[in-house]
Amino acid sequence: MPTDRQHDGQLEENRDGQLDGRNVLVLTTNYGTEQDELRTPVAVLREHGARVTIAAQQDGPVRTLVSDRRPGADVPPDTTLARATADGYDAVIVPGGTLNADRLRTDADARRLVSAFAEAGRPVAAICHGPWLLVDSGLAEGRELTSYPSLRPDLENAGGTWRDREVVVDTAGRHPLITSRRPGDLDAFSAAIVRALTGS
Repeated sequence: MPTDRQHDGQLEENRDGQLDGRNVLVLTTNYGTEQDELRTPVAVLREHGARVTIAAQQDGPVRTLVSDRRPGADVPPDTTLARATADGYDAVIVPGGTLNADRLRTDADARRLVSAFAEAGRPVAAICHGPWLLVDSGLAEGRELTSYPSLRPDLENAGGTWRDREVVVDTAGRHPLITSRRPGDLDAFSAAIVRALTGS
């Protein structure tokens, strides 16, 4: 069963129970993840009652960045990518941050995990530079999606159709695919994940 820790006192605060019984996995490296792209979806999902597990490459803290430059908050992971499985989870989230995403796309365990969610027909969500992992996992082909604008050629070369929208939800493939462009889109991104998990 997925495990979860209480981070920053957010786990039990303002729970509305909408996502009680739902489990979400977040994939990250230990350095360079965009702070808000990690923390905001986690906080939103927990406020709705979901159990969120953060899987990092190593057991140590995730050292986030703000705008790829300034140090952000340290976030403790719950498990590692190597130990994590898709079993028991209802969705997976891939945050951005250029350094994080560039390393995550080459991580065999990260590719294994997003592929497992896709094969099982469960939602895959990625924001900003996070869709690089979709390219390297073969999950962009034939899908409509968005990303940080500089990734557009990569996603189109991988067979995807790129859209300049705050959130793109593609339900035409084997699994729901939710993508957004940047931290400014986090409200729409987080809301789309909640809707995918509630079926609304």
